[in-house]
Amino acid sequence: MMSHLHSTTIIVGDQEEALRFYVDTLGWEKREDNQMGPVMRFLTVVPPGEKTGIVLGQPEVYGQQPPSRVGAEGNTGISLITSDIAATYAELSARGVTFKNPPETMPWGAKVTWFSDPFGNEFFLVEE
Repeated sequence: MMSHLHSTTIIVGDQEEALRFYVDTLGWEKREDNQMGPVMRFLTVVPPGEKTGIVLGQPEVYGQQPPSRVGAEGNTGISLITSDIAATYAELSARGVTFKNPPETMPWGAKVTWFSDPFGNEFFLVEE
């Protein structure tokens, strides 16, 4: 029986730059970093204490073009949870994270916003 998701993949233009963003800026942890042959590096990051990681994928390995920078549409479909969206928004904004807009209350009552990594990968942030 399956127990949990291992990872999902986003495409980044530079794995080292992406690693710095996710670890140094967002405060996540590097989970795996394995050279899988002459070209492919399997690199995953996770929010602290989580099981499911995000693979920082190389475009050439996945047959894709390098992603554009922040400002391009690149919704990942990945939702992240925070217990205090106002504090998370303020802290990450101060660290240079680009948000689509300040947190807002949705018609169903949840407080949400969207932010992007340096490659335009967009994430949905919602207050639990």
